[in-house]
Amino acid sequence: MSEVSSSAEALTNLVLTLFRVNNATLIWGDRLVEPFGLTSARWQIMGAIAYADRPQPVAWLARDLGANRQNVQRIVNELAKDDLVAFETNPHHKRAQLVVLTTAGRQAYEAAVRAWFPAAGNLAKDIPSDDLATALRVLGTLRNRLAESGADAEDRSA
Repeated sequence: MSEVSSSAEALTNLVLTLFRVNNATLIWGDRLVEPFGLTSARWQIMGAIAYADRPQPVAWLARDLGANRQNVQRIVNELAKDDLVAFETNPHHKRAQLVVLTTAGRQAYEAAVRAWFPAAGNLAKDIPSDDLATALRVLGTLRNRLAESGADAEDRSA
């Protein structure tokens, strides 16, 4: 077996830590938003809807999230069943309806956001903002390289 470069080893450790952080973040996020009838997954999708410039179909939401379209569709259907999102006619495509937050959905989403900022402040306590900016830059670079290699949501949503 060939020798592993120190960069490859460091990246391996980073990715393994990302997996653990992702899992812990989802558990933490689920607990944070549970009082509002949400899960981390539901909240993430509602955020994509809330931050979009205009209503979008599920496929576009999935693309923006870097997620699998079928998984996003399943969660959107659950949100619709709970009256947190609704579907509108898409003038550009007969079958790809647009997804919008309902009044109840917007209220739940905004309550979750209000809970987020103090909780995020506690998590970020004593981490220098320069360190957070560096982490964001590194993760952004990795995401771009993975997308360039074809490891993006479009390949998984067909």
